[in-house]
Amino acid sequence: MECENILDSDSATLSTVNRSEMQPQRTIRSIFHPSDFSDASEVAFAHALKLTLASRALLQMMHVETGVDNEGDDFPRVRETLERWKLLPAGSSHRDVGKLGIEVHKVIASSNDPVKACLNFLEINDADLIVLSVQQRDGIMRWLGNMLGNIVGEKIAQGSGQMTLFIPNGLDGFVSVNDGSVRLKNILIPIVNKPRPEASVETTLRLIHSLNLPTGTVTLLHVGTSESTPIVDLPESTGWSWNQLTQPGDKSESIVQVARDLDADLIVMTTDGPDRFLDGLRGTTSERVLRKAHCPVAFIPVERIDESTDEDEA
Repeated sequence: MECENILDSDSATLSTVNRSEMQPQRTIRSIFHPSDFSDASEVAFAHALKLTLASRALLQMMHVETGVDNEGDDFPRVRETLERWKLLPAGSSHRDVGKLGIEVHKVIASSNDPVKACLNFLEINDADLIVLSVQQRDGIMRWLGNMLGNIVGEKIAQGSGQMTLFIPNGLDGFVSVNDGSVRLKNILIPIVNKPRPEASVETTLRLIHSLNLPTGTVTLLHVGTSESTPIVDLPESTGWSWNQLTQPGDKSESIVQVARDLDADLIVMTTDGPDRFLDGLRGTTSERVLRKAHCPVAFIPVERIDESTDEDEA
């Protein structure tokens, strides 16, 4: 089912992983996708819609009008996309969308502050996953980082961290806009002792499970020494190969280079939060990886347990 709302947003407001802990346990019930109607956002929309279908979830699409939008812009056509993906027949209705087990809400907000608009909306509308496009250049991360930092920080404080999937502008990602097919064969998970790697491993397992991906390779990378490498109990009987790699070097540069060498389709990173994420990712390993990555990057924020620990996130 699709519906559209128009809002005045200023008024709307050494670590061990056990196999038992790595089963796909978290359920994605709602996905939030802010859109600026650009071509890059269209790619992010394809990922959001595919993950919504895989999770049989609610997709909340939001556009913030700031007074400089081009006339004629519009949300991506959900039914048109589903018909192109051969999931709905030509000439389908809104009711047919609901038969796929998903619900779609389209929200248009009017505000000079996109951050405030998104925050106001998410104050009263839960989201387990955020999917959005991002440009890889200096400065562009500031408002996105602040928005996501506040959202994720609040959710962590409530004990429910949420994943954010960034699709770098200009990349096709792992979901085809044309037919909805998934090209996800190589996943890289950078790991450190703190924050612990459980969340990244569990999220990757959930993704493999929900998208019904039969085979592929997951590489767990630790940039450092063998003595500092986290002890990770790798999952079995997934159909995927799970490998571990340890190498010295600069964290962000090593992660980006290994991702290129492996031809990774996705990087999954655990980030330390909430207060580090509230800094908008600026100056962190996560931000530096996101600026240079050649593939989508997923951030999974986890609550900091030991405040005396100063180890940067993966």
